[in-house]
Amino acid sequence: MTDCTVHPTAIVDDGAQIGTGTRVWHWVHICAGARIGERCSFGQNVFVGNDVVIGNNVKVQNNVSVYDAVTLEDDVFCGPSMVFTNVYNPRSAVTRKDEYRRTLVKQGATIGANATIVCGSTVGRYAFVGAGAVVQKDVPDFALVVGVPARQIGWMSRFGERLELPLQGSGEAVCPHTGERYVLQDGVVSVAECPPGGPLGS
Repeated sequence: MTDCTVHPTAIVDDGAQIGTGTRVWHWVHICAGARIGERCSFGQNVFVGNDVVIGNNVKVQNNVSVYDAVTLEDDVFCGPSMVFTNVYNPRSAVTRKDEYRRTLVKQGATIGANATIVCGSTVGRYAFVGAGAVVQKDVPDFALVVGVPARQIGWMSRFGERLELPLQGSGEAVCPHTGERYVLQDGVVSVAECPPGGPLGS
């Protein structure tokens, strides 16, 4: 481990890689094989498995378990008590550790409190999963999804503001906070312009 903050009640197994500036709070358990980047935050009662890769500036709120076969890219937010799975059809009497399905959460995505990400899914860049949603399939970049099962109801900017774009077809919208212009074409949203100062107007 490098220069990070670990609360006395936390357990960090020997071999875990934790980047500079990361904070590990009360009752967290990080397993030996975990690879964690810089400036992350792990709230109370978080578990991080062995086969887990976490990027920089990731925030994992209280009571989240990041199980094996999960990758979180930079700037991901995991809300309180959200759930990852890694076996699609678990049975207590059947061993399926060789059947884990990998889950990828891409850069800048937000997963709301009490949401569930069913294994094998990819959550796209800057996507926004609403509180309590159950994601059973891939979520496009910038998509806003809610409900059980999760369905798309809109699009979100990198700043986290709803964009005035249709779900399908084509269109353009501007984030009111950053001035970024977003273009929807053939069901895919991309950033057309990034104003001076960076993507979040910093």
